[in-house]
Amino acid sequence: MSSPRPLRRPIALALAACTALALTACGGGGDSAAESPTCPDGKIRFGVEPFEDPAKLTPAARRLGDALSKSLNCPVEVQVTQEYSAEVLAMQNEELDIAIFGPLGYVFASQRADAQALASFADANGQLSTYTAGIWVPKDSPITSVEQLRGRSLALGSVGSTSGDALPRKALADAGLPEKDVKIDYAGGHPEALLALTNGAVDAAEINSQQLASAIESGTFDPAKHRKIWTSDPIPNDPVTVRGNMDPRFKEAVRDALLNLDPVAVGEIGALLDVSPPGPLVPVDRSTYTPLFDLAKTLKLDEGDA
Repeated sequence: MSSPRPLRRPIALALAACTALALTACGGGGDSAAESPTCPDGKIRFGVEPFEDPAKLTPAARRLGDALSKSLNCPVEVQVTQEYSAEVLAMQNEELDIAIFGPLGYVFASQRADAQALASFADANGQLSTYTAGIWVPKDSPITSVEQLRGRSLALGSVGSTSGDALPRKALADAGLPEKDVKIDYAGGHPEALLALTNGAVDAAEINSQQLASAIESGTFDPAKHRKIWTSDPIPNDPVTVRGNMDPRFKEAVRDALLNLDPVAVGEIGALLDVSPPGPLVPVDRSTYTPLFDLAKTLKLDEGDA
């Protein structure tokens, strides 16, 4: 088990993690598109956070990229990054034009790249969707509260994750439990944290409601054999953002395209975010994510913690 991580991460690690799976969604393009302010450099570079197993996330992200490509008449290159920090750094380095970030990742990207939230995922009634973070233990565990995690092992997802890092750590702080008194193990992602629990490698693990729904559906997690000892307040779902220094005409075109996509086009990736049945994307802005900016302030996190 690893000990609690230091809050600062070497920038070289994030740079190394920028290796991504790149997929080009085939769309209109052509010379006229390449010269258009809504098709910078003849393509749009679209980043996606690694919140789910790549085998599931990659085709879902490609479906969304395809829909955007057709709507904007410009090829969309989809990049599923290996780490949350890599996606933030890529936008900072102007390697991404638009991106889906986790709520906390959006906070960091806002600080580093003036990322601007445009749209997020809604239910069939057009209401912005939310999810929750959770900490789970085996059903027969004597642990019944966060306070009882002292001296125990806790699997978290990934550094920079909202539900897989920051919120569980805040739960420890709220319980008056110093992180040094808990054996924190960063498993590498939400699926990996869940697997660490089901394999008996840790005493407890973070499992957010999105991963929970996916794992139950795939038969990899039986909630009857486990118990949730903590859950967070609802978190607004992941925003689709645009880099702040992009042409205003590009920003407006992307916003309009996102808000007018067929719900079927976003349904596959929406399902991975526990949005089912899917609705249209709905407008969001910085104020939607005020609780996450407050969370970063409370935990004294800044862009160095992405």
